[in-house]
Amino acid sequence: MNEKKTKNVFKEGAISSEFIGESIAKHQSKTGIGAHNIFLGQVRADEVDGKKITAIEYTAYEEMANLKFHEIREATFDKFDITCMHIYHSLGRVKAGEICLFVFVSAPRRRIVFEALEYVVEEIKAKAPVFGKELFEDESHQWKVNT
Repeated sequence: MNEKKTKNVFKEGAISSEFIGESIAKHQSKTGIGAHNIFLGQVRADEVDGKKITAIEYTAYEEMANLKFHEIREATFDKFDITCMHIYHSLGRVKAGEICLFVFVSAPRRRIVFEALEYVVEEIKAKAPVFGKELFEDESHQWKVNT
């Protein structure tokens, strides 16, 4: 059995539009791909108990989290006929309006990328051990609960 290496999905701070653009550009030479789908998770400036969120501080036990991301990735490849998939998640402080999660799925056909992307994002939200501390404008904070 050919075991694939566990990749580090984490990037320090926000995921830049330049990084996202470069990731897309790298796939132009892969001519068997007919469709890409991208999910960008962005930090919202929600209001909680009258206080506005200004940022989220992401933390994770990286070794365990990377293993879980790897399991989610492999399950997605087993379930869907996709060509490639990339997952990147922020660690550290990400301000409201910035990107904290970038998932990029490619396949020969478009329908597959829609289904695969929804599956992988829901799996990440449900199972990935990444924790976010919501930081408020008054410098107070609370742990984020995924919904």
